[in-house]
Parts: sequence; structure tokens; C-alpha cells
Amino acid sequence: MSAMHVSCLGAGRMSRGIALAFALKGHSVGLLDVKARSQEEARATREAAFAEMATDLAAFAEAGEDLARDAATVLSRVGYVRPDGARAELAQASVLFEGVPEVLDVKRAAFNTIAADLPPRLIIASTSSTFLSTELAAMVGNPGRCLNAHWLNPAYLIPLVEVSPHPQTDPAVTDALIAILERIGKAPVRCGVSPGYIVPRLQSLVMNEAARMIEEGVATPADIDRATRFGFGPRFAGMGVIEFIDFGGNDILYHASRYLARELGDARYASPAIVERHMTDRLNGMRDGKGFYDWSSIDPAAYRASLLKRLRALIEAGSRGNGLEAAREPQRKRTSD
Repeated sequence: MSAMHVSCLGAGRMSRGIALAFALKGHSVGLLDVKARSQEEARATREAAFAEMATDLAAFAEAGEDLARDAATVLSRVGYVRPDGARAELAQASVLFEGVPEVLDVKRAAFNTIAADLPPRLIIASTSSTFLSTELAAMVGNPGRCLNAHWLNPAYLIPLVEVSPHPQTDPAVTDALIAILERIGKAPVRCGVSPGYIVPRLQSLVMNEAARMIEEGVATPADIDRATRFGFGPRFAGMGVIEFIDFGGNDILYHASRYLARELGDARYASPAIVERHMTDRLNGMRDGKGFYDWSSIDPAAYRASLLKRLRALIEAGSRGNGLEAAREPQRKRTSD
């Protein structure tokens, strides 16, 4: 498969992570830094960017990623480009990922700087975790080639990329971007124009609830993290959240939600209308043959056997490290010496 070239607007952390994601797979990348800088400032920015990427590659190699072991080759695929080289840079790109700071005026200024250099059909994908694709598409000509592509840090490691087209995005552009992401082993998902996409919207609830439990004295940070790593984590890595609802039963979620809302006196635990409709219509998941998914053609025994294998592998992998406790251990040993 032939190599492609991608451009990243901005030279910050997200752009650096995306650059590594493509460079590790043999593709070339240009970090297009359009911020006004002196020659010395630009040199320092370039050095900082490549030093960080080298550090990330070293850690990635130590974690067992063979592709990261030849850091010099990987980094040779990444270039640092100033505004006067924008036209040549963008002319060869398959896609431009915008990764400048999360300030609308900053993003607008960055796009204005390269407006005259943008090829008319170049795919433009913002990596914004805050702004909607509808807001960002207005900043460039031909909004049909614009959409959001929300990566999760570290971008070179986490497979997921949330692709969010706006209503005027050309469907062929969305398909092309998804194909580009899949070429480097990413797992893109499509989501509508909605604040928080999928993962940030889910994880903000989980993180806030974890902090709330600490505030209420329900559990210590260490015990909440242990419960997450060895209970919550493996289950939702082995099954998706919706798959888990169907597997356990929508009725279980319905009754548990009513109990929590009543006992904790907080309406945020109440089920949405779709859960109540499924309860009424007996669409409670695998037991009923249909829920959020259609289970009618799935062999329950074979599914459970496959699930058990996935969960066992995840639990074994998780048990080989102790997270923060493992990181603290060297410090403890030095202190006791």
C-alpha cells in the first residue's frame, strides 16, 4: 500500500501525537506551524516538538511497540513547516488535521493564514474536543470538505477517533477520512453534531461521579481506581456500554436506575425514555431476543464463551500492572534505602 502525506495545522501536543500515529505506519507528516514566531522561537518550537516525540517513541518502544524502536526513521518522516512553505505542504496532503489551541479566534486566525494555500478539495478535519463541526466549517471555503475528527490522547496509541460531520459535509469526505484512519489501524466511529461527542460525554459523567463519591466519603481514591481497573474497566472493554445493557438486561438498568434516583434523591440517575419504552415493549436484550441490538440470530452459548475469553484476557493484562502504585514503588524503595 502506497504511503500518503498528511498535514497537521499547529505543532502542539495533539498534532505531534497525530504525526506519530501516521509516521509509525510509514506515512509522511508535516507539522504546519503558522503562529507568528521569530526565527529563534520557531527553532525552539521545532526542537521541543521533536524532543517530545522522541520521548514518546522511547516510552512506546519500552512498552513493547516494535515500530517505535527505530525512532530516527519514524521521526525522519515528520517535517516542521513554517507559513512560507504552506502551499507546497498542503498541495501534497491527503488530509489536514487542525490541532491549534481551543480558542475560536485562534483557530480562525490559523485558517485565515493558510486560506489562499488550501487546495479546493483537501479534506479538513478539526481535532477540537470543544467546538462543533458546524462552528468550524464556517472558517474555511467549501464547508462540504470539513468535519471533526476527535482523537484521544495519546493519539498514536488510542485506537478511537470520533468522526463528526456537520449536515453539509459531503458523505464522500466522511467516508474518505474514515478510510484514511483505518489505513493506520485506527477505529473510527461516526457521531452527530453534539457537544461532547461520545467518549467525553460518557467519561465526564463517570469522572464527576467518582469525585463526588470521594467528596461524600463513599470510598478512597485508591479504592475507586481499583474498582474501575478491575471491575468497570474490563467489563466495558470486553463489551461496549450498549452491548452490556442488552447482555445484563435493560430491565436491570431500569430497576437499578429507579432505586438510585430514589435512594440518592437525585434525578440524574433516572432512566431516559428509551429505557422505559424498551421495558414496556419487552425489548430487554439477549433474553428477549432483541433490545438495542437484534439477538435473534446469535447463539447465546457461543457468545458467552467468546465474551469469557475476552474478559479473561483483559483481566490478565490488567493484573500485570498496578497503575499509580507501580509508579510509586521505585520511590518507596529509594526512600527506604
